Amino acid sequence: MPTLVLLAQIATSCMLTGLIWTIQVVHYPLFASVGADRFAEYEASHSRLITLVVGPLMLAEAATAIAFLAIRPPSVPMWIPLAGAALLAVVWLTTAFVSVPCHARLADGFDVEAHRRLVDTNWIRTAAWSARAAVLLLAGWLALNAVRGDG
Repeated sequence: MPTLVLLAQIATSCMLTGLIWTIQVVHYPLFASVGADRFAEYEASHSRLITLVVGPLMLAEAATAIAFLAIRPPSVPMWIPLAGAALLAVVWLTTAFVSVPCHARLADGFDVEAHRRLVDTNWIRTAAWSARAAVLLLAGWLALNAVRGDG
């Protein structure tokens, strides 16, 4: 069971890390190219559709992060699930208190300042998810080495 929890953590974190990099580098910057006349409709579609992708992954990641705090392979030191949980808290708090309010402002139409804030502050989530993926990949490496006897 600890290995399954770890693998689920690695999978969800790496999927979300790839997704956030795509959003940060490609998707959010392109918001400025949509055009003012169609932006509110575009933002509504973006919010609805991205939630279908991100929502289940974030919930699965949160559930396995909580489980990983209690159930981890013996070769994985406790600081790893604690660091992972702290980084996940950064992601969730930034999402709730920075990204969601930016999207709420953009829902009324394109706003240069809200867009700039969204792009600039999304680097917080991008960095946190990237660091989280790295920490969890380290945990996977430690667990694999212990099983192989290299630990």
